[in-house]
Amino acid sequence: MNSIRVISILLTGFVYLVFQVLVLKNLVLFGTAFCFLYISYIILLPLDLKTIPTLLISFFLGLGVDLFYDTLGIHTAALLVIGFVRHRWVLVLLPKGGYDDDLQPSLLNMGLGWFLSYSLPLVLIHHTLFFYIESLGTDLFFTSLQKVIASAIFVLVMSIIVQLLLYRRRRGI
Repeated sequence: MNSIRVISILLTGFVYLVFQVLVLKNLVLFGTAFCFLYISYIILLPLDLKTIPTLLISFFLGLGVDLFYDTLGIHTAALLVIGFVRHRWVLVLLPKGGYDDDLQPSLLNMGLGWFLSYSLPLVLIHHTLFFYIESLGTDLFFTSLQKVIASAIFVLVMSIIVQLLLYRRRRGI
């Protein structure tokens, strides 16, 4: 990866953080569906990015969100798990020919079926960890489960909308 690509990746992460904190912080549908669009940034990192850089990016992005949400590391913990699981999940979905270098796993590059099978488990893991750590127990099991499902659907729909509006298809595909 060249330095321009690294700067582009970091700048995009900063834009996701600022957008999450300034615009999406108070966007909650019916008190149940929370829009944590910042996890789309980790999901949309290039497929050839290794685990350690992904963990570092996840840590700083989660820490930035935690600073503005006053959540004491809950976003960081859930995002670190996504950063850790992501590379292994990509290996599970790896086709026989492999992926192209520097390929971004976006909806336009990979198709809707592949994108949903890739991103839905990661979003569900993130939301499950986040809401169950937030509730600190099993007393609110069904309430937390409702938040997990509603928020996962909300984030996936918002992620698809953002990709269709802002991302371009990679040339040659």
